[in-house]
Amino acid sequence: MSAAVDIRMESRDSDKVVRSGGAMAPGPLFVIGMWRSGTSLLYALLNQHPQIGLMYESDFFLLTTLFSLPRRRGWWMEKLDSWNGALTRHKIDTASLPGDVSNMPSAFRSVAQQYAASRGATIWGCKSPNYYDRMTQLADHFPQAKFIVIWRDPADVCRSVARAAKQSLWFARPGMDLRALLGCHRMKQETDQLIRRGAEIHQLQYDDLVRDPESAARTICDFIGIGYSPRMTSLDGADRSAIYNGDHHSGVNGAAIMAARERPEVLSPDFRNKVERYVALWRKQYGGWPAKAVVSHTTRPASWTERVSDSIRLSILRGQDALIPALYSFVPTAVWQKYRQMKITEPASRKTAEQ
Repeated sequence: MSAAVDIRMESRDSDKVVRSGGAMAPGPLFVIGMWRSGTSLLYALLNQHPQIGLMYESDFFLLTTLFSLPRRRGWWMEKLDSWNGALTRHKIDTASLPGDVSNMPSAFRSVAQQYAASRGATIWGCKSPNYYDRMTQLADHFPQAKFIVIWRDPADVCRSVARAAKQSLWFARPGMDLRALLGCHRMKQETDQLIRRGAEIHQLQYDDLVRDPESAARTICDFIGIGYSPRMTSLDGADRSAIYNGDHHSGVNGAAIMAARERPEVLSPDFRNKVERYVALWRKQYGGWPAKAVVSHTTRPASWTERVSDSIRLSILRGQDALIPALYSFVPTAVWQKYRQMKITEPASRKTAEQ
């Protein structure tokens, strides 16, 4: 790619946006939030900027065990793409990727920078909610990384997860409500650790992004160190080619930024009360966090026994989650693809039999 710099003017408030085909940013930009908290919307708006080219849920760092054993040259490309189609979805030219990569950070850097370069961008990185519990690990791999963390009311996160479960097998897994609720706290712990370490991190609220996207975009551009682009306030013309298909992504696939609307309650009374107890506990521990959550001053914080019970259950669920990519790293690709096809067709067959 040519190193020539093409300066383009976009008129609005005399803002200047520089599009560069020159050197890549020294470190990646990671956009992270809990599932169903607006990360896809934020991704689409950020990638409207001509200097930003983030990947969509490449999730490379869920598969670090891929490099635990020596393999043939270039083997990792097929294996990574078979996991979630990251290379295919982003139209990566695998022939131009280095085949002798020996670790996941190098693999991610080579792919993410190629994707950004293909868009004429210099800000590279990835958006993924699945990194909510490994931000410090990412900072270890990339000391010059920048992080954007988006927050949403934990109750609304859990409601959105419950609605998505009707359209997505992944969200329909047992225990997703507890994963989402306690995942918010884990992300808070990771964020605080990054702040203590002096990492570059910017935090914003989902409600603020939807209410005033221009203000949010300007603040983010200041954080990254690039000029503001008016395109970042609209989904019109946004590139969604790397986003998974599915009705649960209908919000980001529209032309307008949709504000939250009144919808029927989907959380059971018991789980809704659990959310409020945890919010009351976290408010006591952290002061004003979670910022947008609503809880009665009479709500008692989650008890010690409830927290221990939920922690044990969550540990089991997270252990299962960690086991899947670990097994995938060693199972032949063909075997894994057959297993995945069985998992997809089984619920459909069961549904047909019940009709």
